[in-house]
Amino acid sequence: MRAAILREYDEPLSIEEVERPEPEPHGVVVRTEACGICRSDWHAWKGHGEWADDRVPRGQILGHEPAGVVAAVGDQVETFTEGDRVAVPFSLGDGSCRYCQNGNGNVCEDGYALGFEPDAPGAFAEYFPVPEADYNLEVLPAEVSFTAAAALGCRFVTAFHALAHQVDVGAGDWVAIHGCGGLGLSAVQVANALGANVIGVDVRDEPLALATRFGAVETIDASETDAAPTIRDQTNGGAHVSMDALGAAETARASVRSVRPRGTHVQVGLTTDEEEGEIALPTDYMTRHEISFVGSRGMPPTRYDELFRFIAEGHVDPEGLVTAEVSLGDVPDRLAAMDDFETVGVEVVTDFDETHTKDIDK
Repeated sequence: MRAAILREYDEPLSIEEVERPEPEPHGVVVRTEACGICRSDWHAWKGHGEWADDRVPRGQILGHEPAGVVAAVGDQVETFTEGDRVAVPFSLGDGSCRYCQNGNGNVCEDGYALGFEPDAPGAFAEYFPVPEADYNLEVLPAEVSFTAAAALGCRFVTAFHALAHQVDVGAGDWVAIHGCGGLGLSAVQVANALGANVIGVDVRDEPLALATRFGAVETIDASETDAAPTIRDQTNGGAHVSMDALGAAETARASVRSVRPRGTHVQVGLTTDEEEGEIALPTDYMTRHEISFVGSRGMPPTRYDELFRFIAEGHVDPEGLVTAEVSLGDVPDRLAAMDDFETVGVEVVTDFDETHTKDIDK
């Protein structure tokens, strides 16, 4: 089978023929129908994470936002059979630890990060294995396309879990989203669907236009104005919830300073080698105004049914975030385009044979 493999950091991924995986007794093998290209893949490709002992090793098949069809089933799997349409969380649990048993498999003590470690080869490939399938796999409803499920990826589920579960955004809340890439635009959609008044912040015109399309009532070009005081003025005191969806020191601090007293800052963006996992925050400001800091990662597999219902009822449209469908052979170039933020929205691999790019008119 063909796969995109990380051979050297910051060098183009290698498209190679490799052996098709076989399922473990507790796992399945999925034929990939679609896989999103995420900034977390870019972090892995760049070699980030060494400061936290989290650097993706060379030789890894990347890709962690997949949907597909079960192609082979281990003899201990009880729930799934060949031919099932499935969505696959990137944060895979072992199904047995105390966090998995409490419905929080996204922070499993012995979990797997799909596409980021040798025990969990990724989905920039024609086929990929999924461990502990009965716990991790989710049946993909017929009304949700493979492309839409790939757009859920890590970005949309992270936004949904952060805003609906971790913070419990409510109707009428002011929510500021700093960084309107795929994750930020997902958050705009989710917050709008939850009834919030959303402000999108970015430094580029096209993402800000998309933020407006997906429900932002205000947008701010942070290259032209200081976002935090502008948000405090627009919201009569600050956002109830503010999210850093990029992971830069500048956006994290701006997000914290956008929050009103007793509000919440949500951190979902991961840092680069400029920050090396640590950002200095205005802690006196946070203390004085009793601001909460909440981190959020992915979403437990046990809660995917909530999001599928949200989609089925028409509250959100993850497929609407897709701006391009590309082939496996295009992935190296699309990752490189993220160096200078040249991608917009969500790009999804839908062809694992030929090189092509299909732009989606937005």
